[in-house]
Amino acid sequence: MLVNTWQHAPHARHVPRTGIDWAVEALFQSRFYPIFSLLFGISFVLFLRRAGRWVLLPRLFWLFCFGIAQHAFYEGEVLTDYAFYGLAVLMPASFLTGGLPVLFLAVAAIAWAVWQGGGTLLIPGLFLLGMAVMELRPPARLLWPGFAVSALASALLTPAWVVTRDWTVYSLAALAGAAAYVTGMLLLLRTRGTPQRPAGPPARLSAALSAVLEPLGRMALTNYVSGTVVIVLTDALVDRDPSRWSVLAVAAVTVASQALFSRWWLSRFRYGPLEWIWRCLTWFRLVPNRLESGRDHNRPLPDPGLS
Repeated sequence: MLVNTWQHAPHARHVPRTGIDWAVEALFQSRFYPIFSLLFGISFVLFLRRAGRWVLLPRLFWLFCFGIAQHAFYEGEVLTDYAFYGLAVLMPASFLTGGLPVLFLAVAAIAWAVWQGGGTLLIPGLFLLGMAVMELRPPARLLWPGFAVSALASALLTPAWVVTRDWTVYSLAALAGAAAYVTGMLLLLRTRGTPQRPAGPPARLSAALSAVLEPLGRMALTNYVSGTVVIVLTDALVDRDPSRWSVLAVAAVTVASQALFSRWWLSRFRYGPLEWIWRCLTWFRLVPNRLESGRDHNRPLPDPGLS
């Protein structure tokens, strides 16, 4: 939300750059769509195992339709890209046996995309990487080394990009930053108490993050589309504010509101509004959504936790 709002602020040469501009560009810009792409590849495998390829076809088709509808008011949407690459890349890759061939394809596709300048060209390779991660299930002991290497690489490559303005360096810095965010968050969410060791501040922080992030994640489509509606409606406000503080305000208020709404909605329904419509269209039937009680046996099960 922060990056998308910032991207719609004026960035003409005559507009002076602020500290917020430098911070967003160095810490957040292009660091999050790689994470979303990775998660899409992971979710593709989960849905494939549960429902099969024939159900994935209408699922991707309706995602494309969502994107077309969103494109009518927000040209920067990515849903059509996700649906297209899901059909053109993930579907054929699902016929490969084992995770290693998919991993090799992912590395090759990402390397080619970086060489070509990154951007949306990275999406297919990151899709494949998410699929490979689900198939190979790398051990949790790799998280600390992965975090250390990616954080160091991001810290070195980001200033190198500022100096060189080389798009290959920029793409590598963005991918390293995304990897650091992913591994760092997974390390934080693995911190929890046990009967022998009561939960301390890290475990309480982990529980608080999970309580906020899980509802937001389960309603990712609804929150993404509603966030772009907010960006369009607040475009005039952001455009008139060269200080960029309105960018922070719009993003913060929107995410806070979405977090509260997502938590409230999922206490009453199984799926978010757009998630429910998407599911009904995919299965071509009316899917029950309202929860009868807090112990409703049809409530989607939460993530059991990371080992």
